[in-house]
Amino acid sequence: MLITFVILYLAVTVLIGIAAARFIRGSGDFILAGRKLPLLVNAAALFALWFGSETVFGATSEFIQHGFMGIIEDPFGGALCLMLYAVFLARPLYRMNLLTLGDLYRNRYGKTVELTAALCMITTFFGYIAAQLVAMGILLNLIVEIPLYYGILLSAGVVTLYTVVGGMWAISVTDFFQSILIVTGLIAAAAAITAQAGGVMPVIRSAPEGFFNIIPEMTPAGLSEYLAAWVTLGLGSLASQDIFQRANAASSVTNAVRSAYLGALLYLGVSMIPLFIALAARKLYPEILTDDNQQILPLMVMKHTSLPVQILFFGALLSAILSTASGALLAPATILTENVIRPLARKRLDERHFLLFLRFSVVLIAAISAGMAVGRRNIYQLVGESYILGLVSLLVPLVAAVYWSKAKPAGAMLSMIMGLLSWVVFEFFINPGMPALIPAFLLSIAAMLAGSLVHIKTSK
Repeated sequence: MLITFVILYLAVTVLIGIAAARFIRGSGDFILAGRKLPLLVNAAALFALWFGSETVFGATSEFIQHGFMGIIEDPFGGALCLMLYAVFLARPLYRMNLLTLGDLYRNRYGKTVELTAALCMITTFFGYIAAQLVAMGILLNLIVEIPLYYGILLSAGVVTLYTVVGGMWAISVTDFFQSILIVTGLIAAAAAITAQAGGVMPVIRSAPEGFFNIIPEMTPAGLSEYLAAWVTLGLGSLASQDIFQRANAASSVTNAVRSAYLGALLYLGVSMIPLFIALAARKLYPEILTDDNQQILPLMVMKHTSLPVQILFFGALLSAILSTASGALLAPATILTENVIRPLARKRLDERHFLLFLRFSVVLIAAISAGMAVGRRNIYQLVGESYILGLVSLLVPLVAAVYWSKAKPAGAMLSMIMGLLSWVVFEFFINPGMPALIPAFLLSIAAMLAGSLVHIKTSK
């Protein structure tokens, strides 16, 4: 029965994508849903932005081991990112009427910076998409009992198909209904498992001392690790095409801002449910602390809940991962087509060919990500690395483009190169005594200032 439901769910998702294709009249509809999404639909799309593999599989595993201190990066950092986007970026970026963030780099710094930024942005998505495919592969392996390798490939095929056909319209429509299913399924699973664990308060009291602490050790090492956890996703995804694309699909600038706020609250609130289920699992099975815990939630549901609850839960899990993966596929495909292929094609790329290249780019990105998913299977690590690349290479030039009138192309280019290269050096060759992203981010800021100010001085 459960296997039948999974197959039906995947089929319905693809059909929704096909149905959404009738709204697509051009690239603006495919990429930004024509900027027609109402508040609740847009907020659901932003909530679904990260509520996928890292929240349900990765964060729960970290939470079981380390409590709140293990999940500062996500979900706390994710909620922070959406809040910061709402406060500082949603309004000015929406009013610029851009198709991609790469367009901002081009308009502000020129074509060379646009191409460099586009390549950096595309790179940040491969690991992130791979993490979603790994999660779906794990899920199909547990439910349908097919090998993980084939589960990853099947998942890639399904999410690619409905994204290729329906674009942002398909993603947004499915996100809205999937968000409802996510909340319903998680609440049902939490209620059933909590009852078997003795109730809410006994589960909370079962946590060891300091489990819910969010204050770090007051040492240089402890503070630097804590800061790195907050900024990895909290700042690292501000320069992401994915969040920009979903926010800019809103029907108005006011809705873009409000949907980011609402998405942040939904994300943080709903993320607590799988974490609570994981804590109940920790109470029921203390021995799981020595195991690989990425599969703890689905295993608990299969063992301790009835078939209707299992259907709701696994429907929610599929919803979460599909929602995240589809948007993550469309974002780099848009960057590749708009900011790499279109400039190379000059003026020979009309609207029909642009849409064709967009769809081809979705398939290409999916194929590369599936290859990564087969080779590497640590979800939290794959996702974290993706955020770091955005933080050290893209964020500073983006913020400067919006808020610093003296920012120059030389500063932007130097900032991207210095941030990325210094992170590689500190991560793999020289130990700076703190997480590599911190000095790399600081050097990115310094390079932006130096490159811009030197350019200003020499041009006088």
